[in-house]
Amino acid sequence: MDASKIGVALWSLGGSATKEDFASLLDAAAELGVKGVQPWCVDVEKWKTVCFLDPDRLKTPEERTEARGMVEERGLKISGFCAQLAGPKALGGFGEEEGLEGRIEKTKAALTLSVELGAPVVTTHVGAIREEKDEVYALMLRSLTEVAGHGEKVGAVLAIETGQETAECLKRFLEDAASPALRVNYDPANMLKHGTVEGVGVLADYIVHTHAKDRDPATVGKGKVPWKEYLAALKETGYDGWLAIEDESQGDKKGSVRAGREYLERMLAG
Repeated sequence: MDASKIGVALWSLGGSATKEDFASLLDAAAELGVKGVQPWCVDVEKWKTVCFLDPDRLKTPEERTEARGMVEERGLKISGFCAQLAGPKALGGFGEEEGLEGRIEKTKAALTLSVELGAPVVTTHVGAIREEKDEVYALMLRSLTEVAGHGEKVGAVLAIETGQETAECLKRFLEDAASPALRVNYDPANMLKHGTVEGVGVLADYIVHTHAKDRDPATVGKGKVPWKEYLAALKETGYDGWLAIEDESQGDKKGSVRAGREYLERMLAG
């Protein structure tokens, strides 16, 4: 890992309902000095979220080529995409029957989009994975195995975001799914309650993307995440992927992201 792999989760800087919104966020990211972006790529009716990159909106090869070019012409790379959906009750909703088929198909479409835009990683919370292998566990396993099967076909990876369960529980689920297209997006702030550093070792073989997020406060380097130990643990696993700053601070978002980028640069250099 080095400074060339520091990016930003683009929604940290605002919404991207239109092409103009997307362009504005890319301009902001380039101005902040990060090297990559992770765009949001789905509409979510539950949250009234509208997204320019939703695969049902960005349909044609020409439109997708144009969107990719918008990123590249600013000297940026795409680290991956976020296709965060929600069920009737919970985040992700892959263990809920109501509307499940739609969430499965939308996530498959996001995987295809990610390949066509040159960054075949899609991250999402899938819903809390249960410790016991009950009916909900079985439904979630069946749902995500289907999504992962599509990922295998198109050459993309669905990366489950950490934090809704322990690292050990998530690892067992991934072992049961047994798909090379089902992996992990590691979020150190989300894992504080489970053991940020310890979880890296447990999930080492599955981590393909990370969110650089902090908590209390939310500016990277100022919160509770033990960055020195966490980055050392990632390095020990051989991880050489992106650190996408996901900033949940209030107020000066650009200033907070810039401070986070500068902090990570110092840590990686030191």
